Amino acid sequence: MSLSTSGFDLSATGGYVHDWALVDVETSGLIARRDRVLSVAVVTVGRDGERTGEFSTLLNPGCDPGPVDVHGLPSERLRGAPTFDQVAGKIAEMLQGRVFVAHNAQFDYDFLAHEFARARMWLPVSQRLCTLALSRQVDPPTDDMKLGTLAAHYGVPQQRAHDALDDTRVLAGILRASLRDAARLGLPLPLVPCPPRQDPAFMPQPPKTPCAYSNPGRLAPGGPLRQGMKIAITGPTAVSRAELVARGVSAGLNMMRSVSGHTSALVSNEPASASAKARRAVAEGVPVIDERTFLRLLADVRPGTPHEGAAAAAAPAPEAPSLPAPPSDAPVPAPRRPARPAATPGKPLAGRRVLVLGGTHAVAVAARTRVVDLGGSAAVNLSASVTDVLLLPGGEEDRRMRRITALELPVRDQRWLVAPAITAPAPSAPRPHEPQVLPRGGVIDLPVRTGALAAEWHVTATWAPQAGCEIDVVAFLLDEQEQVTCDEDFVFYGAPESPAGTVRLLTGGPAEQSIAIDLGSLPPATRKIVVAAAIDGTATFGDVGAIQIGAAPGSSGAPLARATLDAATTERTMLLAEVYRRGPLWRLRAVGQGYDHGLDTLARGYGVDITD
Repeated sequence: MSLSTSGFDLSATGGYVHDWALVDVETSGLIARRDRVLSVAVVTVGRDGERTGEFSTLLNPGCDPGPVDVHGLPSERLRGAPTFDQVAGKIAEMLQGRVFVAHNAQFDYDFLAHEFARARMWLPVSQRLCTLALSRQVDPPTDDMKLGTLAAHYGVPQQRAHDALDDTRVLAGILRASLRDAARLGLPLPLVPCPPRQDPAFMPQPPKTPCAYSNPGRLAPGGPLRQGMKIAITGPTAVSRAELVARGVSAGLNMMRSVSGHTSALVSNEPASASAKARRAVAEGVPVIDERTFLRLLADVRPGTPHEGAAAAAAPAPEAPSLPAPPSDAPVPAPRRPARPAATPGKPLAGRRVLVLGGTHAVAVAARTRVVDLGGSAAVNLSASVTDVLLLPGGEEDRRMRRITALELPVRDQRWLVAPAITAPAPSAPRPHEPQVLPRGGVIDLPVRTGALAAEWHVTATWAPQAGCEIDVVAFLLDEQEQVTCDEDFVFYGAPESPAGTVRLLTGGPAEQSIAIDLGSLPPATRKIVVAAAIDGTATFGDVGAIQIGAAPGSSGAPLARATLDAATTERTMLLAEVYRRGPLWRLRAVGQGYDHGLDTLARGYGVDITD
């Protein structure tokens, strides 16, 4: 096996040359902190593109193997296989000093990180490359980004899907082709620095059980506690903090770690405390009670109102609103997705993907808006799907122009947007299903299957690579009051997973992050998920430019919808999208609303004080 081809010499491509460790794991489930690795394969490739090693094995996880119909590994096959700690040394040796490569790399990386932690070892990986993220950058004309689909597109033979060793061999062919396309387009590799995973106690703590009741509001003077009230504690207490929290949770209260305008009461034995919680309680007018009063009120907590939808979640799902379940290999149906021909009256750019270069921020925003109005899609990076380039003043100095000229892409000026004339032929390999282009504020229904919502949905944000700042994508799980029900409902780089793993932050590269949402498993209290982005430092979204969001079923599914969002010039935080309940359905709205304040202020508005 070789990553080299007669038409493409890796040794001449500079930043594309690395020592690689291509990895695939088959697992008993999808949650790394809970489920186990059943088989693992590693293929190492040198800087010359030649294979240098190969290792694969089944593993005895010591637990139920999970969905045998997916991975084909029943307990009988795994009995007698080594445990992970018995092969961890060999795997570590193959990973050491190499770039970790996998399709949906964070999945494989997180599972191995947890397995190494259980074995009291560290995962020797300093950076990883996700071929799924690389494929999204290249954007080949395929219906989705699944391993088998990409293998068929690039002519890579696949013999046994979901076999770890065969998948790793297929991955080598896809990596070779993707590197070739990335070099042709001049795309930087989406390498992700990996934090050290040396702590055996790396595994997250069990998540807090969400409160089942709606917040009834503030504690009235002399009044009782009611189930669903949000209670925070600050300062020293006679009874341990853990016991106070446990007793509050068992009584049906929502025990919080921060104070917001929706906090029902703060428990403090020091009314004049200078703690951040106490200061916030004074600023918001939140009632403060001492520990003795709290314990007395705990003896008679009044019944609360269950969150809307709690009863429906416990009952069997009605069949009427659901769509028939498609075959497992069929595209997920979309209820409101209109068919779009190559060109329609008034939409001359339908089917075109336009990259805007140069211009002031305001002029570039107006140009991208006009592209969408004319039925086209506005790109934020050069990719294989770009059909036209709009050159604004100063755009000729963009470093991508050399690649654009070599690719012979049509280059237009501003006059083209007044009355576009399409002289270039349509792309030679159009996608079977183009995503629906959403304008700012545009809404689309997310499809359902019989008895349940479709598989996990991914909202992916991408932007032009930045040298002077970092962008963080975050998510808030909100209740009917537009507030988090607990502190863990704020998902960000420091806490990348919500309770029960229903919402997760995934990093595909320096210019791509995704929020994965398991709609079918969200708590009944969650009515909306807000996806936002924030800039660390003094830069603004005017410096960054447009951000593209896409919504797709699963990590590698075909995008259902896509939007290109621009803030103005001074914003440091930006609401990208909302996924919200509407009756029996979930909908996605492209937002694109920017704010001058930082992430801390945005989070505080949703009931989270990230300074605590």
